[in-house]
Amino acid sequence: MSSTLDKYILAIITTDKTKAAGGTAIFICKTKEEMDFYAKNLEAILDGIAHGIGDDMYIVVKH
Repeated sequence: MSSTLDKYILAIITTDKTKAAGGTAIFICKTKEEMDFYAKNLEAILDGIAHGIGDDMYIVVKH
């Protein structure tokens, strides 16, 4: 069994700052459009996959 992490959260993008805390980069956006923009770009920059978690949050994960 490997001791390295191969799946982890790279970033959280949200319009509701009460739903995200500590441990990774958190981006607080004012609108859904801004949140979509950040998710799309961070997905490419961080070489991860953005997953929508409800209407007010994305997580970018490394698989």
